[in-house]
Amino acid sequence: MSLGALWHVLPEVGRHLHVWRAKAEKIPSPDLRAQALMSLQTKAFHSAGGGLYGLLAGERREEAIRFIVAYQTISDYLDNLCDRSVSLDPDDFRLLHTAMLHALTPESTAGSSPVSAPEEEADCYYRLREEQDDGGYLATLVATCRGVLSDLPDYGVIAPHLHELAAYYCDLQVFKHIQPDERIPVMQAWFADHREALPPMSWYEFSACSGSTLGIFALVAYALGQGCDAALARAVKEAHFPWVQGLHILLDYLIDQAEDRDGGDLNFCAYYPNEAEMVARLSYFYSQANAGIAELPYPGFHRLINQGLLGIYGSDPKVRRQKQVGRAVRRLMRRGGVASCFFYLGCRAYRRLAPEGVLGRP
Repeated sequence: MSLGALWHVLPEVGRHLHVWRAKAEKIPSPDLRAQALMSLQTKAFHSAGGGLYGLLAGERREEAIRFIVAYQTISDYLDNLCDRSVSLDPDDFRLLHTAMLHALTPESTAGSSPVSAPEEEADCYYRLREEQDDGGYLATLVATCRGVLSDLPDYGVIAPHLHELAAYYCDLQVFKHIQPDERIPVMQAWFADHREALPPMSWYEFSACSGSTLGIFALVAYALGQGCDAALARAVKEAHFPWVQGLHILLDYLIDQAEDRDGGDLNFCAYYPNEAEMVARLSYFYSQANAGIAELPYPGFHRLINQGLLGIYGSDPKVRRQKQVGRAVRRLMRRGGVASCFFYLGCRAYRRLAPEGVLGRP
């Protein structure tokens, strides 16, 4: 993969985002419509970064990107709904996020899935909230993901890992949006339940590792491309969780510190005792992420993804408005070398040239 690949993938991602934006504009509920459109406007760069995994699918790249954009759009939309929720009801958050599990469950396997069949719940995701009429927006996103997976011979091999990663993600989304005074104790208890199976890390680092969709994207892309046996599926999952996913989400929280502080939102990077410790730990996550992907097929691709994460997040306009964050980003970018600088420059240029909203352009 090269910087040229970035320019090749991003227009494809943009076309899919345009389709979902057009559907979001037709959502009958004003509140749901506003949150869907806002998630597409401000978080589109999540799909852009995830779309790079489509390159692993080879000739089936378009299918991979279709899945990635739809799944990431579900994630970003639900995150907005939970962020803006007045009730702080964990049952509501849990029910909304069953959509992410259903999206990973094709019709042909729904009967043996650890979650209820999608058709049983598709119209009920909003059951515990006042605003419910999305005109089928969320169900259509779910159906798009399921459609790609239904044509995947190796689905049964990757399914347990997909659902494991999605379960971590859904748990996190519930726990981080409940009553503020309950969040940290609940997440610390959640971490304690998983601690023995993890390398040494803090509760907030484990939470960050759980908040990424990159492992899911990698598994689907490999299965679409070269195929995926049991050994490769496990290797891909273990390479991405915890280190690549942790690097991804810690960088996301790194650049959002001022925004989250102003909004009173939870930010995992705020729990590091000081800037030096934060940079040291993110550097360690970067090193471990590179070590973890070394034995996968196309390790050079994954190494560039890790370098790209540094460049993509480092190029965000938010960084330039935060002196401490800018200092931390510069130190991390040095770890990524020339490739991170190329991604940094490429993303800054694309934000200036791309249609508004394709990469979260301000």
